[in-house]
Amino acid sequence: MIISYICFMKRTKTLSAMSFSAYDVERRTRKGSFYAQVDTIIDWNPISAIIDKHYQKGLSASGEKLYDGLLLFKMLLIGMWNNLSDVKVEGHVNDSLSAMKFCGMQLEDSVPSYSVLSRFRTELTEKKAFDSLLSEINCQLEKYGILINKGTKVDASITQSSFHSKKPKTFEIVQDRKEDELSEEEIEKQEHFFKEVAEYGVDKEARWLKKGTKTYFGYKKQIAVDSNGLVLAVHTTATNQHDSKGLIPLLQKLDNERIKKGVFTDKGYASKANREYLKGRKCKDKIQHKAQRNKPLSKWERVFNKLISKTRWVVERTFGSQKRWFGVGQTRLKGLDKVHTQHILEAIAYNLKRSPKMEIHLAF
Repeated sequence: MIISYICFMKRTKTLSAMSFSAYDVERRTRKGSFYAQVDTIIDWNPISAIIDKHYQKGLSASGEKLYDGLLLFKMLLIGMWNNLSDVKVEGHVNDSLSAMKFCGMQLEDSVPSYSVLSRFRTELTEKKAFDSLLSEINCQLEKYGILINKGTKVDASITQSSFHSKKPKTFEIVQDRKEDELSEEEIEKQEHFFKEVAEYGVDKEARWLKKGTKTYFGYKKQIAVDSNGLVLAVHTTATNQHDSKGLIPLLQKLDNERIKKGVFTDKGYASKANREYLKGRKCKDKIQHKAQRNKPLSKWERVFNKLISKTRWVVERTFGSQKRWFGVGQTRLKGLDKVHTQHILEAIAYNLKRSPKMEIHLAF
């Protein structure tokens, strides 16, 4: 009887401690935070379902318990919002009650290690799952009227990689923004202006690019945004690929309803193939016109280009805000697919960061 009573008291104390910890987390985060605001506008169930299709729960090969996929996805977002490495994300969730609550954890729960987080990202990257997550989140934002169908703006930015050769070597490097001087045939050849880097530790899928007097090694992020600057789709290439080659793969990720009111781009995207693609999808062509050798722009084309240039601030603001908030423009990852995952997470993090304020604005 005495032993039974002691066991009963131990169980009672354990249950009381657990309920108190849950209450304490709730009490100390009751005033709300950015994480709580995101929770109010996003239904995580469809997102969890997408993750579960690609992320196998149970035990890893080493016998280690695998964590819930939605928990790990939220940790990746926390890392992006706070510009943290995987190692620092683990510490942040341990130290922040609001982050812990956002992840659906209690004080007594163990936070996944950085290695678990890295393996999760790699597994979903290999299965091409992150584009679907961006699409699902955007569908939910559209229901709130946060995404607007008033034309799609497209532009590109560079993500630099530190995994380049440390030894002095000679490279043939692509010169960026020479479209006024190059024909489409010359642009096609330009993609081969590099030497394969065969050195341990070097990212073999990244490439060199020259902009003005500066050279960059890494990848190019092409994004399509709506009229509010929220990211609709992302396409990633090596830096040496000309912008015009990335437009069709980018737009293939969007339905006709999203682009039918026009695709607005600078002259770097001007090509016969791109214009024919837009025509085939019955989309308004808002690509700036490009001058050719011995073929200057007409007066009407110059006026048209000036009108299109006035819309560029939307996508430029998106790039600027991402850099200011998340420190984008650099990558700790190696390989095209992994860097594309980073670009997708940047897009999701950006859309979710702006959405709570936009929802409040729309409500009034």
